[in-house]
Amino acid sequence: MKTQRYDTDLTDEQFALLKPFLPKPKRMGRPPADLREVINGILYLVRTGCQWRLLPKDFPPWSTVHTWYRRWRRDGTWGRIHEALRRQVRTQAGRDPSPRSSAVDSQSVKTPAAGGHSGFDSGKKVKGRKRHIWVDSMGLLLAALVTTADVPDARAACDLLGSGRLWDELPRLEVVYADSQYRAGYLQEEVFDLASFRLHVVSRPAEAKGFVRLPQRWVVERTFAWLGRSRRLAKDCEHRPESSEAMIQVSMIHMMLGRLAPLKQKRTQRFRYAA
Repeated sequence: MKTQRYDTDLTDEQFALLKPFLPKPKRMGRPPADLREVINGILYLVRTGCQWRLLPKDFPPWSTVHTWYRRWRRDGTWGRIHEALRRQVRTQAGRDPSPRSSAVDSQSVKTPAAGGHSGFDSGKKVKGRKRHIWVDSMGLLLAALVTTADVPDARAACDLLGSGRLWDELPRLEVVYADSQYRAGYLQEEVFDLASFRLHVVSRPAEAKGFVRLPQRWVVERTFAWLGRSRRLAKDCEHRPESSEAMIQVSMIHMMLGRLAPLKQKRTQRFRYAA
């Protein structure tokens, strides 16, 4: 049993959940990298927000960690791990792997000077990129898409909801909850006229002031709050949008591992002032 140096390190139980998706070491050639330590380095980077070159020296070389991260992004490993864990989390909670309801929304975030392509969201007054996420009734991620901030929500939803006909893998899905930005006619024609589920727009009350917890839509807002715990996602620091989408998946993978195999923490004695 390995000891945890950092709070983000995988436990034996958590690594056992990921191991079936990782490549087996080759019998010949260079000595294989320790993939558990590679994943630990990636989780540390996503949670703390440090740069690749500033990974602590007790991880494998940063170039090795980044190479495996990029390889798994390109071959779809992150996506396969995420989908398998999402189904396990729903099953553990007594839910069917295929949800009946879902929600979609977007979040505009700033990009640094070297953050690649960006746009300006005139509604939120943010120059950067926009994260579009589709979540199930538990707030678990179904799909994610990253665009420049000037792309309308409804236009991005055509790709988010219709890419690869993801709904074929969700036979029980009946409804997608969204805000009024998704009422565009082309979204109805390109997605909802073809899919087996419908769009339900949940509008904000006209007389409401300040924060209002809207029915069904609050689920996706909570997911954005979960993603906000990962400092790497405080801004969009990635050069390519595909890498930004992978970072979202890694953050959700880490959260789901914590649900499936919680870290057993020792209780600390409560602080009390001297009498």
